Amino acid sequence: MNYGARNKIVAKVNSVKSDEIMSLVKLSVKAPHEMASVLTTESVKEMGLKEGDEVELVIKAIHVLPVKP
Repeated sequence: MNYGARNKIVAKVNSVKSDEIMSLVKLSVKAPHEMASVLTTESVKEMGLKEGDEVELVIKAIHVLPVKP
């Protein structure tokens, strides 16, 4: 199956709750080994980001696509 999402995180299905129209699938994920972010240089300067800094990642996504291998 081909799909457009490029970031892949392995997950385990914990539960599936379904009704007539929608289903809620709860997942456990292992921490990714590495992630990347693209932001403006102005933002980097404003935050004073430099190598070795510790940050929190806030991930905003429109869709989470479970794909069964």
